[in-house]
Amino acid sequence: MSVSTRRLRTVAVAALAAGLALGSTACSKNSDGGSGESGGQVTLVLQTFQNFGYDQAIKDFEAANPGIKVDHQRMGELRDFQPKLVQWLAAGNGAGDVVGLEEGVLLQYVQNHDKFVNLLDKGAGDLKSTFPEWKWNNALTSDGSKLIGLGTDVGGLAMCYRSDLFKQAGLPTDREEVSKLISTWEAYIETGKKFKASGVKAAWLDSGTSLMQPYVMQNSELFFFDKDNKFIGDTNPIIKKTWDMGLQMAADGLTAKSVRWSDDWNAAFTNNAFATVPCPSWMTEGVIAQKSGPANAGKWDIATIPGGGGNWGGSYLAIPAQSKHQDEAYKLATYLTSKEGHLAAFKEAGAMPSDLAGLADPAFAEKKSEYFSNAPVGKIFADSVKNLKPTYLGAKHQQIWETIFEPQMQAAERGQATSDAAWKKAVDEAKKAAG
Repeated sequence: MSVSTRRLRTVAVAALAAGLALGSTACSKNSDGGSGESGGQVTLVLQTFQNFGYDQAIKDFEAANPGIKVDHQRMGELRDFQPKLVQWLAAGNGAGDVVGLEEGVLLQYVQNHDKFVNLLDKGAGDLKSTFPEWKWNNALTSDGSKLIGLGTDVGGLAMCYRSDLFKQAGLPTDREEVSKLISTWEAYIETGKKFKASGVKAAWLDSGTSLMQPYVMQNSELFFFDKDNKFIGDTNPIIKKTWDMGLQMAADGLTAKSVRWSDDWNAAFTNNAFATVPCPSWMTEGVIAQKSGPANAGKWDIATIPGGGGNWGGSYLAIPAQSKHQDEAYKLATYLTSKEGHLAAFKEAGAMPSDLAGLADPAFAEKKSEYFSNAPVGKIFADSVKNLKPTYLGAKHQQIWETIFEPQMQAAERGQATSDAAWKKAVDEAKKAAG
């Protein structure tokens, strides 16, 4: 190992260790819930949401394991997959042999760990040192006796921006200058006002709701729940502050008022409808580049997120107890969460590794993105997670945000409700859902 490689690994380890922070059964399943077999070959069903970047990694795994075929089922957005997975786990039939769990829903599965294989029984304890401590601990039961998932990506956070629209507005386009220009959220909003005043036919931000995850997770150790899983969404002042900030931006005409993950949001990328969007690493190649398309390659760039760092998202791979091929499933999960699997996913979808060796590897640490104007994405995203502690997400975090608070905030942004009325409705519904 060279001196530079050792230094990169030391930086990565120090940064991340300190760091962050209903359908029928699956189509390839047999009626008993087992995965199909043919001629002695085992077929494993892998179910993920959005884009985990696994196409090449699966090919590499199958080449090294000729007795195993992987049926990778992309289940749409998390909001599409989550209720189906809950149903399949409850029924004991229909879940894949390996499934993706997002950090916002992870705790509810840790609390209901009997639905999953204990990976410690498969020898996963030997892998503990390959992950940041916080990433490993998130998937452990409170007594440390059961591990339900292995870490995939980390959602290191930056600000993606359209340099061509910045130029039209008379703003700096160099990423270092842009990073200084929007170093705080207050400065970011003021720059947005200048952008709007320039007359460029685009909004500054896609949606006011896009501020919620970055700002809260930068400024609070708790989100909607305290560590006793009591709902505090109405008393955590950072949530209301972010709500007001996002809706004020909308009222000032700085947002495109897009509903994130909807068809109109997808179209907004190709229609050049906004100039900036907070972007976790997995959103770069895996979302923005795909939705903006080849015509906009080189028009996007990446600056430091206002506030200096952050994390948004990150997932795990788990093995449902109903799997009929648990040993083979464990082999697949460990490969996809190994250095090789992480780096393949990063290359394909921009998913930042959580494996320490992957973080230290030049393939990540020195990576530049051609689509994003040769931005040094490895350095930008690694730097973004250096000084943050993880924000506690309760078992029902994703449900509270995605089905209650976000839709109500979107309704207020689009003028379908006042901010006060939408806030009251969100709080009332969340309290009922929290139980």
